[in-house]
Amino acid sequence: MSALIFPGQGSQLVGMGSEFYNKFERVKNIFKTADEKLNFSISKLILEGPSDKLQLTKNTQPAILTVSYSIFEILKKEFNFDFSFFKYFAGHSLGEYSALVCSESLKFEDALYLLHQRGLAMQDAVPIGTGSMVAVLGTKINFIQDLIRTNLDEKEICEIANDNSEGQVIVSGRKESIENFQNILKEKKIKSLPLKVSAPFHCSLMKPAANYMQDKIEKIEFKKPKYEIISNVTADKISQPENIKKLLVKQIYSSVKWRESILKMSEEKVRNFIEIGPGKVLTGMVKRTIKDVNCFSINSIADIKNLQNEFKK
Repeated sequence: MSALIFPGQGSQLVGMGSEFYNKFERVKNIFKTADEKLNFSISKLILEGPSDKLQLTKNTQPAILTVSYSIFEILKKEFNFDFSFFKYFAGHSLGEYSALVCSESLKFEDALYLLHQRGLAMQDAVPIGTGSMVAVLGTKINFIQDLIRTNLDEKEICEIANDNSEGQVIVSGRKESIENFQNILKEKKIKSLPLKVSAPFHCSLMKPAANYMQDKIEKIEFKKPKYEIISNVTADKISQPENIKKLLVKQIYSSVKWRESILKMSEEKVRNFIEIGPGKVLTGMVKRTIKDVNCFSINSIADIKNLQNEFKK
């Protein structure tokens, strides 16, 4: 049993997808569609930068979708890869939109529009400099939750944003609250790393962004996906379009249950996890969470050929 997984923000890199763009007319057409839908050259940003502009949330989100979808289309239509033995598609945060597009639940153009709007809304939800995120390393999520509950005032906003893998949990909230929490971690000799982000994602400070996106998402047509989608919010299967819409809104201010999603797929006998899109972040998270599984990340034509060889064995 196999699952396809799609990366989220943080995997972006200037030049991502360039090998596919230079070799395949199909990819050039996908990039052109993205430019036309967004009314600016996201292609130029992806292929040439500048990096600081690509890092802006409103650009990063549709850019990663464009590259992930391009690689998927090449794998499917140029290399005739057989997806019939795949049970699940899943994505990390914005990657859930990539999963929905590739499972034919959501049109690529509609996902581009929604992610650009989502990026704008998330960026504007909190004034720059008032929010913060930190990665807590080498500690169980339950212990982190207990630390927050027993050491911080209820009025402080310091929440679990991402349960990424065994030993990697992201905490998000108001800057002062996160700094207080980091001091507590330091006293406990628990390692933490501040993240270079422009806003405190996946916490209750994002509720204004969710409210803004609710109407946008509601107006877009979603179909029942051709593959089982694992929701970030529930770490469980979703298939009904109305439920997908509700959870995409909730996802903006809720914790991304990625570790639980991986465990859920593993319990369902998934033994091959294939990451499609820039970087290898999700592959690393899978390896830290479960053992005895095969992980592949597809960033190049050579990666596709290696994958094909593995699946022929």
